[in-house]
Parts: sequence; structure tokens; C-alpha cells
Amino acid sequence: MSDRPAMEVDIVCVGFGPATGGFLHTIAPRLAEMEAPPTVICYERADGLAFGVSGVATRARGIRASFPELDPSQIPMAAPIHEEKLLYLLDPTGASRRSVPVRMLDAIAGLAHDNHAVELPWIPGFLRKDGGLVLSIGQFNQWVSEQLMMTGAVQVWPGMPVAEPLIEKGAVLGVRLADQNGEPGMDIRAALTVVADGPVGPVGRRLDEHFGVPPGFERNDWAVGSKMVVELPSDCPLAPGTVFHTIGFPEPDIFGFFYVHPGNLASVGIFVPSWFDSPVRTSYRYLQHYMMHPFLWQYLKRGKLRSWGAKSLQESGRRGEPWLVGDGYARIGEGSGSTNVLSGSGVDEAWSTGVQLGESVLDLMREKSPYTGENLKRTYVRRRRESWLDKESRVAENARNGFQRGFLTGLIGMGMAGMTRGRVTVHASRRASQDRVRSMEEYFGRRIPQPEISRIEKQCHTDGVPLHDRLMDRLGWPPIPFDGEMLVSHQDALLIGGKVQGAAGFGDHVWFVDREMCELCRRRICLEMCSGEAIAPAKDGGAPVFDREKCVHCGACLWNCDNIQFAAGGGGLHSAEN
Repeated sequence: MSDRPAMEVDIVCVGFGPATGGFLHTIAPRLAEMEAPPTVICYERADGLAFGVSGVATRARGIRASFPELDPSQIPMAAPIHEEKLLYLLDPTGASRRSVPVRMLDAIAGLAHDNHAVELPWIPGFLRKDGGLVLSIGQFNQWVSEQLMMTGAVQVWPGMPVAEPLIEKGAVLGVRLADQNGEPGMDIRAALTVVADGPVGPVGRRLDEHFGVPPGFERNDWAVGSKMVVELPSDCPLAPGTVFHTIGFPEPDIFGFFYVHPGNLASVGIFVPSWFDSPVRTSYRYLQHYMMHPFLWQYLKRGKLRSWGAKSLQESGRRGEPWLVGDGYARIGEGSGSTNVLSGSGVDEAWSTGVQLGESVLDLMREKSPYTGENLKRTYVRRRRESWLDKESRVAENARNGFQRGFLTGLIGMGMAGMTRGRVTVHASRRASQDRVRSMEEYFGRRIPQPEISRIEKQCHTDGVPLHDRLMDRLGWPPIPFDGEMLVSHQDALLIGGKVQGAAGFGDHVWFVDREMCELCRRRICLEMCSGEAIAPAKDGGAPVFDREKCVHCGACLWNCDNIQFAAGGGGLHSAEN
């Protein structure tokens, strides 16, 4: 017998985001009509439900189907998309790393640029978001949670990280909450465990370790998304629902977005992908350079930063789809491989997987059938395979292969996949992020002499700071002119418009497996990639140190280094506007 406290429920959900929102919204109205409804409870790591870190431009097909009479004005920061542009951004600084073919493209584009940007005359259909919505995920999550609470049929508990699934005799029997204040976390036993803890969640990863993964499964494509919510200047001419998709700057491999919300607010952000081979992977400074691009700065100048955030994105799409069901469990959302990597869309897809599971659970309730793997396969998996989501994921499956071979090859590959419905794609081997990153000498050797690289490395090591700022300074990136309003230091951004705080009583959720390996590592991508600077050099020159008070739970360290463990933990970054 376990010494842990235990509780019995009927359905337990892990993580509250669009996928769980879709699931609970589907079942809650039916449960409210039952005389003796099953107990349904959801546990969320963050200490608030408006924690989502993303501004989103989505076609919203699944969301609109769930809310047929949806009035976007009822959701804070939501607006119908009314103008959409695809922009190629030239480099006004001359500091980015651009291949000869990209420089040739720059020369052609430079003949017709406006503020170092060229609007492409046509947006491919697979990228367009016609009839869609601009959303703040934080506000959308909050709005959905309010709809759910009004039914009285389900419970959602924030500030309750889940440590691991309970697995016995090949079946999932519930979950175990994280230990806190020296007390063992409670075991929550359930007939069905709904796993929606995202691409780096500990429950999903433990299921993969225990049950294995399907043939062909791989998750080598990732990105860290970093974005700011800004208050636009009062004279900004951009209307709510304006969407800019950008390519080309601050580095060719880094994509960007600019979405305008009601209330004179905008979400501005970038995606730093795993195929970006640089050992300098600082998303925060690159984001500031992106915002200062002349085309975007004309709208942002004299604005004010409201909040900042970052998260990992699983970019392998269908190739990263795990076993979706088993005895006692089902997986939904981004961690189930639902993201469409061709259209760059994941929120509506995640919501739709939750709806599909919700409809399937209601079917099984009517049948009075147990939540076995076979029953979940003939209901949930069948629905998913027959849906638009699955058909489009097959088209997108290999759409981004070309980026393994270069920026332009990647764009060509996406175009081929989109125009041929996935029948023609670029073939390329895909490597894990840590296997792709080059040494500093390999990546910067042609621009910075090796002795100077060594001096910079030694000085940063002595000063206890990451390398990225000094290397970018040396490469010619201009200094950021901090103004205390829009352009602020990284640490100041952690405190503006939200909070970064490790909840009391929980242990460190990031640790280094082999500290001797860390001491011998020169690349230390964990330091350069950490979105919140929570991983820092040790003063004694040993393995890096982790400060959970700064961790935003983006998970980038996990896919950049295989010597790191990332477990369940409380706290993180929270802002309702993200």
C-alpha cells in the first residue's frame, strides 16, 4: 500500500490549454444534464489559467464549429482577420548570416523595397487564414475556462503540476501530483486520463518511455517562440485583425509575425527553429532586433511593452505523433502531433483533437463501455483519422524537410508540398537539434578569427554570462537602445505585464544528469537558448546553475541538450495577455 493520499475520479485531465478546452467544452453541457454525472477534474501546472504564451492567427474552423454563434468581441483581444500580408524582410544592419543565394535574392528584392521590406504579391493558400481570428491564447484560455465553470460540470485546478502517470499492468490508472513542501503528491485514480501537457510535458514523455512510440516516430524539429504584447502608439494606422507573416530577418531561418488586436494592442514575435545551426540561439535579443526592423518599427516606435513570453513548439507535426490511445488514456493537443507544420497552425488543430475525444467519450458513456485502448481507437482515433485535421497533417508531414538543407531549399520544399498536396517534397535527413549545432569556430570562423573567439569565450566564462551578446556585438549587430518603455533588458521583461515566479514548496524541475559532462561542454547551448536566463554559468567554472525563480517553463533546454532532465514544477511565466 502507498503512503500517499489518494482520490478517485472518473476522468482526469493533465494540462489546460486549447486541447483540454475543446474536450471539456464538448462534454460539459452533456454532463450538466445528467442526474449523477461522472467526476471530471483537470490539473494545470501554471498558477493561473490565462497562461498561454502566444498570439495566434488561426482559421478557427474547429473553434467556430464549437461556437456556431461566436461573437469575437466577447473574447478579450480577439478580432476577425481582415488584412493579411506576407513580407520578405531585408537586413538593414548587414549583420545577419546570409548565403550567396540569399544575397542574390536580397539584391532583387532591394529593387522594390519599402522600408527594407517587400510585400509578396501572393500568399499561398496553405498559409492564408481566410475567415479566421486573431487571438491571445491567454485570454482565450481564460474565456473558455469561464464558460466551463458556468456549467458546474467540470473542475479546473491551476497551480497543481502533475509529476507522472500511474501505470499498472499495461494500463494508465490516473496520475500522481508533484510533491510539495516535503509532502508526497496525491495519487488521482481515474478510469480515463486525458493527456494534454504539451510537447515537453512529463506525463506525455513518461508514456513514450513506457509504451514506446510508433514506427517512424521522430521529434527532431522544434522551435522556441518568443513574443511580446505591445501597446501601439495612439496614431498607429493598423486596424484590429491585421496580420503580417515575415521571413528573412533577423536571420533567414527565423520566421516572424505581427498580429493586431483590439484595444490598440499587438502581438509581435519570432520562431527560432532547431535547424538554425548557430550556437548563439538567443531568442530575446533576436526578437528586439526584429521589432526594430524599419518596416515594423514604423508602427512600434513610441509604443510600450505590456508583456513578454516564450514557449517551445513541436515542429515535427504528424511525424511526432505518439500512440494516441491505450488502456485508460488518450492524448490530445500539440503533444499528440496535431500541429500543421505547413500552415504553421496549431491552436485550432489542438482544440479539434479535444473535441474529437470529447465526442468519443460521450459515445462510450452512452454505450457504458470502458475506456480501453480498443474502444478509444474505434471512437477517438477513427474520428481523428477521418477528419480534415488528419488529411491536412498528411499533406504537411514532410513539408519542412528542405530546411535541413538551407533556407531557400526549405521555402521551395514548402511550396512544392503545398501545391502538390504533399505528393512532392524535398528529401533530407533530419537530425536532432544538439547534433546540428556547430562549434563556434565552425560557425563564426569566417567572420571572427579563432583566437578572438577564444578570448570572448574566456571572458564570458570569467564574467559568468552567456556568449550571445558579445558575439552578436562583434558580428556587427547594433546595441539595443533601451528606452524603458518598449525596449528593456531581458530581466526587466520577465517582470513586466505578468510574473515569473517559482511557486513555493516545489523542488527544482530542471537538473543536469552528468555534471562532469557539463564541465567539459564548450557549446553550452542550454545557456544560450534559455528563454528566461534561468540557466547560468557557475561562478566556479563548473556545471551551469539553475534558478527556478526565472524559469518560464519554455522547455527549450530539453530539446537542445540530452544531458538535461525536465520534470514537473510549479510557477513559470503568467500574463493574461500572452
